[in-house]
Amino acid sequence: MPFPLAMLETSPEAIHLPLQMLIVFGTAKLLAEVSERLHMPGIVGGLLAGVLIGPSVLGWIQYDNLLHALAELGVMFLLFQVGLEVKATELMRAGKTAMVVAMLGVILPFLLGWAIMLGVGHPHLESIFMGAAMVATSVGITAQVLADKGLLKHRTAQIILAAAVIDDVLGLLVLAVVSSMGEGKGIDFLGLATTSMVSIGFVVAVAKFGTKTVNIVLPKMMEKSRVQEGEFAIAVCFLFIMALLATYSGVAAIVGAFLAGMALAEIASHRLHTLVHGAGELMIPFFLASIGLQMDLRIFSSPSTLGLAVVILLVAIVSKAVGCGLGSHSLGWKDATRIGLGMVPRGEVGMVVAQVGLSKGNISQEVYGIAVFMAVMTTIVAPPLLSYAYRDLVPVEPAGDEGETRVRLG
Repeated sequence: MPFPLAMLETSPEAIHLPLQMLIVFGTAKLLAEVSERLHMPGIVGGLLAGVLIGPSVLGWIQYDNLLHALAELGVMFLLFQVGLEVKATELMRAGKTAMVVAMLGVILPFLLGWAIMLGVGHPHLESIFMGAAMVATSVGITAQVLADKGLLKHRTAQIILAAAVIDDVLGLLVLAVVSSMGEGKGIDFLGLATTSMVSIGFVVAVAKFGTKTVNIVLPKMMEKSRVQEGEFAIAVCFLFIMALLATYSGVAAIVGAFLAGMALAEIASHRLHTLVHGAGELMIPFFLASIGLQMDLRIFSSPSTLGLAVVILLVAIVSKAVGCGLGSHSLGWKDATRIGLGMVPRGEVGMVVAQVGLSKGNISQEVYGIAVFMAVMTTIVAPPLLSYAYRDLVPVEPAGDEGETRVRLG
């Protein structure tokens, strides 16, 4: 019986999902392979894939709600995967230094971004939004580079991760302030204080008590579970619960995902690590490509706009590197440089600020494009800079009763 041709006739809606996923995932993995062969981090290829297939070059893919959802899942699994490699006690030890790193890494970029935009004649509020877009760090890219190199146990990695969590809280508070200003409202100091206390309380409580609680509860749940891959199912449910609680507490969902992984770090089996890594291999390329997809180079047809974008980009890189580096200068210039460069990527956080400003009519399309360009390019340039900064560190096999990974100079 011949195969009915009618079965080959499909609507555009039916092929949209598999075609979109094929193009995004396939291109991201292909360019990651090219990057690795050129001795660059594979994530650079994933980021550039978004630029290539997006509106800037080929125009095959438009960033839509579907890709946004896949990207959100990708970055949650990425931070969950990183959290599984980090013990809460190690992260808490980095607390004081991380606090100074985060604060200087917020103040310096904000002031410089604000001053530059004012200096070239942009309105006061628009300048404030640009400063705010330069504040928060997107730790996903840095975490991926350090994980790929097996350096998550290094002291600089611990400080970067802790500082990025603090940075997220500070960045969201800055966004709350500038959003209120954009709406013509006064600053709600009581609301900000409440949000700050809830956000910080949530992070500290999970970091301090999460592991102890999970150590008691999870083994009992595992004993009663009859579902296949029960540990993985329970862990993923825990991931989404923590992401949800993080959102309600006033911090980003990815912070909750990271804290969920960290709470499980001491009892997670090798099998759980393998399954989470597999899920990450599927979802993370969508997160990487989504960053490049949101950049449209056509807005830089004006030389003045392009010039300002380049200046903002350079200041965004230098201000984070210097500010966060100064905050960790007591560790020596090499480690301070590593920490400074690790805090450079802005990623989706800077774009959220720009989107808020554009939706409220507080910034122009030109300034929005510059902010997105800054967020995307700081994310693209960070992996090569980090690879250079960590070039003399070579991870060795875990040693000792605790299974700690040590690093030696190569």
